[in-house]
Amino acid sequence: MQVTATAEPTPRLRQARAALAVSFFLQGTTFALLVTCITDLQKRYGLSDGLLPLFLAAVPILAGVGSITSETLVKRTTARGVLRVVQPALCLTLALTGLGSRLWQLAVALGLFGLLVGALDASMNMLGVGLQHRYGRSIMIGFHAAFSLGGIVGAALAAFGAHQDAGLPLLFGGAAAVLVPAALLAGRRFAGPAELGDAVREAAALAARRIPWRPLLPLCAVMAFAYIADASVSNYSVKYLTDGLHSPEDLAKFSYLGYMVAMLLGRAVGDRAVQRFTVLPVVRTGTAVAAAGFLIAVLAPGTWTGVLGFTVLGFGICAIIPQVFAAGGRLFPHASDAAVARLNLFNYVGFLVGSPLVGALAEFSDYRWAFCAPMLLVLAILPLAPHFAPAPADDRPDLASIPA
Repeated sequence: MQVTATAEPTPRLRQARAALAVSFFLQGTTFALLVTCITDLQKRYGLSDGLLPLFLAAVPILAGVGSITSETLVKRTTARGVLRVVQPALCLTLALTGLGSRLWQLAVALGLFGLLVGALDASMNMLGVGLQHRYGRSIMIGFHAAFSLGGIVGAALAAFGAHQDAGLPLLFGGAAAVLVPAALLAGRRFAGPAELGDAVREAAALAARRIPWRPLLPLCAVMAFAYIADASVSNYSVKYLTDGLHSPEDLAKFSYLGYMVAMLLGRAVGDRAVQRFTVLPVVRTGTAVAAAGFLIAVLAPGTWTGVLGFTVLGFGICAIIPQVFAAGGRLFPHASDAAVARLNLFNYVGFLVGSPLVGALAEFSDYRWAFCAPMLLVLAILPLAPHFAPAPADDRPDLASIPA
C-alpha cells in the first residue's frame, strides 16, 4: 500500500486512531474477563478438566472461521463496517456466557464468542495496519498497548469479583452493560476509505487477488508460536497457580493481571523502541526475555514467583505480535488487508495448539512440565527473526504476476 505519510495527521485521522485504540481496549477487557474466569465457568457448568481443552480448542477453530469470513465481508463492505457490528455483539455474548447452567449452553456461547472474536480481531488489525501506513510510522504497538490496558481492567474486575464472591451473571452482565454502549460510540469514529486515502481504497481491490503463502510462512510460524505462549498464559496461568501452586483464587488471577500489565508497559514504549533500534533487536530481545519468563514460572516455588514469571513473559512477548502484522503489511504493501487476515489465522492456530497442548501435558505430568513446551516454541522464534526486516522493494512479491 503506497501511502504518503502526512507531516501532521489531520484531526479526523487522530480521532480515528483514538477510536480504534478504544476498540482494542474494549476487546482486551472482554477477553480478559472470559479467560480469567475459566475456573469459575468450570464450576458453574460442571465442566471437567478432561473436557476443558476441547472446549478451549473449539474457540480458536471457530475464530479462524470468523477471521476468514471477516476478510470476505471487508472486501464487500469495509473493515469499519464489520467492526462496528461484531464488537457490540461480542460484548453481548460475554453476558450470555455467564447466564447458562448446562454444557450445551456453554458450547453455544463459546462457539458464538469464537466466531465473533475472529471477525473482530481481523477487522481491528486491518484498520490498524491501514492507519499505520497512513501515518507513515509505527503505531501498531500502541493499539496493542490499549488491548493490554483493557486486559488489566478485565483481570482486575475478575479478581475483584472473585474476592467479593460475585457470580458470573452479575460480573459479565454488568461489564456488558458498559462495554456495549462504549463500542457503539467508538464505532462512529472508525476510519473509512475517506480517512485512509486513495492508496487504501486501491489496496482493498488488490487484496481480492490471491497472495502467495511462501513469503508469509516464516511470519505465520512466529505468529503461531507467540500465540501458543499467549494461549498458555490466558487459559492456564490462573489454573496453574490454583491447582499447581495452591494459590487462593483471587490471588491466582494476578498471574494474568501481571502478564497484561507487563504487556501494556512494554507496548507503551514499543513503537519508540522499534523506531530507535529497528525491529530485529526488539524482536530478538523480546524472545529471549519471554523464554526467561517461562523458566521463572516453571521453577516458581509459590504464588508471587509464579506471578513474576508470567509478568516477565509479558515484557518479552509484547512487541512480537504487533510486529508480525506490521511485517506482513510491509511484505505486501498493496494487499495488506489480505496479508493481515492470513497472518491472523495463525493467531487461532496458536490458540488451537496451545490450549490442548498445555492441558494434555498437564494431565500426563503437571503444569510445570506443561509450560516447558511453549517455552521451547518461543525460543524457535529466534532463527525466524530476520524475516521481520523490511525487504527491499525489488524483493517484494509482485502481485501483478499472481492470477486473481
